[in-house]
Amino acid sequence: MVTHNPVELFEGERIDDLLTESQLKIIQSREVFSFSLDAVLLARFARFPKNGRAADFCSGNGVIALLSTDKTEAHIDAIEIQPRVAEIARRNVAMNGLEERITIIEADLKEYAQTAENGIYDVITVNPPYMKSAAGDMNINEHYAIARHEIYCNVEDIAKASCKLLRPGGKLFMVHRPSRLVDITEALRKWKIEPKVIQFVHSHIDSEANMVLIEATRDGKPDIRVLPPQIVYNEAGEQVI
Repeated sequence: MVTHNPVELFEGERIDDLLTESQLKIIQSREVFSFSLDAVLLARFARFPKNGRAADFCSGNGVIALLSTDKTEAHIDAIEIQPRVAEIARRNVAMNGLEERITIIEADLKEYAQTAENGIYDVITVNPPYMKSAAGDMNINEHYAIARHEIYCNVEDIAKASCKLLRPGGKLFMVHRPSRLVDITEALRKWKIEPKVIQFVHSHIDSEANMVLIEATRDGKPDIRVLPPQIVYNEAGEQVI
């Protein structure tokens, strides 16, 4: 069971329960983009070695790194570019007593990939901005805009960084929009990361997919499996995942 250390909250912040067996909790703020179901599904979808080293790109308040500690003893580097958000992530790690298992790295992913050693990670997870920087309504809240739009990081950046930082045979796990699947596949293959498993997520059994989970392997051979879809709500409108 995780030990919850005392933590200072600032105006607009709250503590939510992550509903895990280890009773993890997380600080969120109405001023900063909060995690949603896509982060939870990615954390469940990702597979980790028992030990080793992992990274979570575009980590936000650290939710995926926190949830991943229930699945692995690997050390996790959580990389986040926004100072305000990275500061919340640090307090989340401290509150849950996970300082020895998660390191929050405040950095631009592109610059971090250039300075870090090659092949240092066994697994990388990423819940990136979904929309191209010129697409959709650019939210006036800077934190929301950066989380939703490819302002500082796009699919190509993620693929290039993963190529540098994953060991041969290492795994990349990503959640994204199905509409970007061709862009994602092209970028990953360009940087020697082969998509191996995909799973679509649908709000209802008769609705179009609104999320896609992707597993890819550094230097993998071409061969892809499509898992049965995940359905979020049953016919009665109850959330079942």
